[in-house]
Amino acid sequence: MRFTSFFVRNYQFTLVVFLMIVVVSVATLLSMPRAEDPEINPPQFPIIVIYPGTSPKDMEELVVKPIEKKISELEDIKTITTRIDDGVAVLEVKCQYTSNVDDKYQELVREVNALRSELPQDLYKLEVKKVTPTDVNVLQVALVSENASDARMKHYAEELKEELEQVKSLKKVEYWGTPEPIVRIDLQLDKLAQLRIPLSQVIGAIQSEGANIPGGSIRAGNKTFNIKTSGNFKSLDEIASTIVYNADGSVVYLKDVADVALNHEEVKHITRLNGHRAVLVTAAQKSGQNISATQKAYLPILTAFSKKLPANIAMVNHFDQADNVSRRLGGLGIDFLIAIGLVLFTLIPLGWRAALVVMLAIPLSLGLGIIMLNSMGFSLNQLSIVGLVVALGLLVDDSIVVIENIERWLREGVARKIAVVEATKQITIAVLGTTATLIIAFLPIVFMPEASGEFIRGLPLAVITSVFASMLVSLTIVPFLASKVLKTTHNPEGNIFLRGLKKIIHGSYALWLDKALQRPVLTLIGAALLFVASLAVFQVIGFRLFPTSEKPQFLVNINMPLQSNLESTDAMARRVEAVLKDVPQVAHFTTNVGKGNPQIYYNEIQKNEQQDFAQVFVQLDKDVKPTEKKKLIERLREQFTGIAGAKIEVKDFEQGPPIDAPVAIRIKGENLDTLRVLAARTEALLRSVPGAIYVNNDVSVMKSDMKLAINTDKSRMLGIQTADIDRTVRLAVAGVGTGKFTNEDGDDFDIVVNTPKKQVATLASFNDIYVNNAVGTPVPLNQVADIRFESSPTTIKHLDKKRFVVVSAFTDKGVLAESITKAFLEKAKYLRLPEGYELELAGEVESEKEAFGGGFMTVVLATVFLFLMVLILEFKTFKSTLIVLSVIPLGVIGGVTMLWLTGNPMSFVAIIGFIGLAGVEVKNSILLVDFTNQLRAEGKDLDTAIREAGELRFLPIVLTSLTAIGGLLPIAISSNPLISPLALVLIGGLISSTLLSRIVTPVVYKLIPPKVEPVAV
Repeated sequence: MRFTSFFVRNYQFTLVVFLMIVVVSVATLLSMPRAEDPEINPPQFPIIVIYPGTSPKDMEELVVKPIEKKISELEDIKTITTRIDDGVAVLEVKCQYTSNVDDKYQELVREVNALRSELPQDLYKLEVKKVTPTDVNVLQVALVSENASDARMKHYAEELKEELEQVKSLKKVEYWGTPEPIVRIDLQLDKLAQLRIPLSQVIGAIQSEGANIPGGSIRAGNKTFNIKTSGNFKSLDEIASTIVYNADGSVVYLKDVADVALNHEEVKHITRLNGHRAVLVTAAQKSGQNISATQKAYLPILTAFSKKLPANIAMVNHFDQADNVSRRLGGLGIDFLIAIGLVLFTLIPLGWRAALVVMLAIPLSLGLGIIMLNSMGFSLNQLSIVGLVVALGLLVDDSIVVIENIERWLREGVARKIAVVEATKQITIAVLGTTATLIIAFLPIVFMPEASGEFIRGLPLAVITSVFASMLVSLTIVPFLASKVLKTTHNPEGNIFLRGLKKIIHGSYALWLDKALQRPVLTLIGAALLFVASLAVFQVIGFRLFPTSEKPQFLVNINMPLQSNLESTDAMARRVEAVLKDVPQVAHFTTNVGKGNPQIYYNEIQKNEQQDFAQVFVQLDKDVKPTEKKKLIERLREQFTGIAGAKIEVKDFEQGPPIDAPVAIRIKGENLDTLRVLAARTEALLRSVPGAIYVNNDVSVMKSDMKLAINTDKSRMLGIQTADIDRTVRLAVAGVGTGKFTNEDGDDFDIVVNTPKKQVATLASFNDIYVNNAVGTPVPLNQVADIRFESSPTTIKHLDKKRFVVVSAFTDKGVLAESITKAFLEKAKYLRLPEGYELELAGEVESEKEAFGGGFMTVVLATVFLFLMVLILEFKTFKSTLIVLSVIPLGVIGGVTMLWLTGNPMSFVAIIGFIGLAGVEVKNSILLVDFTNQLRAEGKDLDTAIREAGELRFLPIVLTSLTAIGGLLPIAISSNPLISPLALVLIGGLISSTLLSRIVTPVVYKLIPPKVEPVAV
């Protein structure tokens, strides 16, 4: 072949190419971005609305419905999921995955801003965000102190924040767990009433005096000067001296009717580390950065900062993702070295010279693969590295097949240069065909839709680029190396290891093949029965989309009775802390009361402020194994079940797209009362299913609200507007922001107008409230309104503008969500739904549909036809194509058996394993069928050609299978449940396929022999 001959003849050029690949691949490997998980960029946009003091029903009518109506009119909107709680609404807008993320974000921002004038003017916050996986914090540091003041803790947290912001590769540096300082103005409404000063005039005066309006610029001569206006407040005395009323010669200052002082906002988030009071400082990493390099930049800052802290404040760096990445990549690196060692061991029968050539081809192929992977914009992460390790077991196939064929020619006495070129030429078409089929086999994974596809994409592309590189290396550099390294004098039977292997093959394989060829139909029936039996195993092992994480960390969620205050939630959190302190495997636990822990895992979103909720982020010792972690979680679940007064859930981190729970039942309808009844029935059914734990019903309990019942007839008679009453009550309870105050150090403080109270509003806040009528006459609130209790929903949820409720559950040890869902559906047959109401499956079922829905089946079908096209192009006959494809069911037998033996369910990554397995099997089958055709073309009869090809091709096929198994073995026995099923499927499939197809493929060939044109001699 001229292509191969060029590289063999021009050895100087080939040597330069060799060195170039080595240098560029090493440079790429060192500079390539590194991260723990792949970066994905989903077109998903949360719209967050904060309107303190608003009930879910009011929030639904005033804010949510107008926004949903506007957003639903836009193009490429997939779903709008809304959750409405007290004072907070989050609208999760998902667009079609093909949408341009930046363009869609800008469009949403424009539309929401245009809608702003139609929404309540006193909204505290209306923000459109973009879901960015790089927002996951890579660093969480705690400043711990039991006696430092809040101001002192905040000072050092801000100082650390500013220093970490100097690291260019970090972003979103934030601190948590300390209340923000504010300027609080406590208005004495009774004094305002006595002086007949309208509340609106006081607020207007403060806003007016504090406004910072640029004056513009003027030109004087040949210069331009900016005009500075009065600006905002400069001191507390200036605020207190604000004139709020001036009439009939009497001047009333703000200090005459209010107390002005620095204070803190209401405490809504309490944080502790290992039970000690703490402030958390977190930081995320910018996209495309190397986390190891980032760590080198911020570690000196942390070390220096810890030295200048006072004696009563300690800094603890308890979560550093760079350490996790180093351990994980280091572990995979060790697996990689073990795999290379195992591959080297399997090459012994070829001799040390041939093995050396193959071992040199491995890093060259991987280096080229890494260069191509980097050029496509992929980082070095756990999935791309797994792809490279998987490729390690596959990419040696081409080199082994080429070098084994060259060795065979040399053993037959052919001159070295001729043998190198002619042996490579003989096998070139088979190598091209096998590489093409292997690449095609992994194509469906590359084109998988939605977030799951983007998350996993680095793995198949790492395989594809490495295998493609292997083909180039095996047809160019391997022949060149073989022409310089391989011996010209050979024992015709090979070395002692090869002779022993041949003896085993001839003594066992030839015997079995002969028997099978004598009874071809019976052989096929036996293989078919094995395949049918393996299909039944799929029902036994079940299905789970993604496994739990293997990381030594988990969460403890504390759900208090509805409307519990922060103090009672904190007391329960301390009881949980007391239990965790006695667990020897626990290294750190971070307590968050009133809010979720800052996001430290890619699919676990931080929970918004909620006084009856607490979360503990538990970190175990680094050497705790996943099996030990699972046992600890089970033990803690049993222990926390005995604690009365709260529902305490121990939740492991999950792999894959974010879901609230593995089992989730969604009921859609309009009437909230009907939805509550249906949800209660669904909850009862789900609780009756064995294995379902932590069954949760969002609407099982109604909360009590205080309703301000305004006597509108009376208020109108007195000349009082309803809006004035609402504003006055809001000021007394929640407070009203009126501007900013900047001190001499440049620190900004919100100015909040309130009534005298402690940190939180109580019933006493309603005392002495007066509302001015149109002429300024004060009227006591209790004359025009009453305070009453009323029931209201805790949460209202919408899916595409329609209300729904969710009943969810987690799974007990050893129970799959699939089995619980099936058992529930059996019971749900008797759940009668009124007209207009429907029941849907969410959770893992919905994620599964998204992962394998859309155009995925189209890609699979296209792949099947590409398989056929490549095989027909290579063999020119349908019979040869059918013979090659007959091997695929044989791999399924071993793959599913291996899952069953190791206790793994069918999963997303296992499916990827089966898809890749098809390509590997076809690759080996092509070698056998192609060589059989060549022997028949040379004039040998059918039976002789089948037997000779079976024996001669058995050796390279066994060697390639053994090297693949050796390369995959470290992943198969690893503790990472995300990637081990992939290797297990491939190993099991390779074993069964290698053993069975060497019998079945020749039998099928005998039954339907393709037409072969003889070669002219």
